[in-house]
Amino acid sequence: GDLDYATRMTAGRTVRRATPAQAVTALIRAVNEHADGYIRFRALVLLTGFNDPRTPDTMEELMASPNDRLREVAYAYFEQHPEPPLAPKMLAALDTEIGEFVRPSLVRALAALAKDPRVAAALIADAGRGLDYFRSSVIEALGDYRIAAAVPKLTEIAQVDGPLQDDAVTALGKIGDKGSLATLATLQEKAGKEMQPAIAAAICLLGSNCTSHVG
Repeated sequence: GDLDYATRMTAGRTVRRATPAQAVTALIRAVNEHADGYIRFRALVLLTGFNDPRTPDTMEELMASPNDRLREVAYAYFEQHPEPPLAPKMLAALDTEIGEFVRPSLVRALAALAKDPRVAAALIADAGRGLDYFRSSVIEALGDYRIAAAVPKLTEIAQVDGPLQDDAVTALGKIGDKGSLATLATLQEKAGKEMQPAIAAAICLLGSNCTSHVG
């Protein structure tokens, strides 16, 4: 937890190279008991590097922590290690979580579970509400996880001038629905210069006109 980068990184490397039986026990204890919230956060980050059966339970408990950093790490962990039974708890958190860096991690953890139609529907609705910063993270996750059901909502957002337009265009390209080509072609004709690279990239992601847009 030292704020000096070199000291912190040296300590982290030492912990990661220790035997799991020794390191994981110490890390879990630090996460649960240390008085310094920043050290709890750093210990939790290190814990994610160990494939220990106790980690998922620890992360689930921390989803309700008052410490923003701990919640952020917990949700990021479940993006990489999806747990479908946690979907209802995460959906409930979507209605209350306002942490600037926590909510995007929660959204991505949910996107990893988007085969559940309840989750997909909640994320699509979330793409149309709240602050642009939060909406941007939802739109990005919809694209990264290729949630096809989101195409109508993303198409709607892509047609509105504003800060979310390029996010929606890029997400449409990532999802890969060829039906989006017509929307993108129309935008290409009327959008301003600043939008053209995103539109060209999205069209290329759909497998069209890549060579002509490389420049």
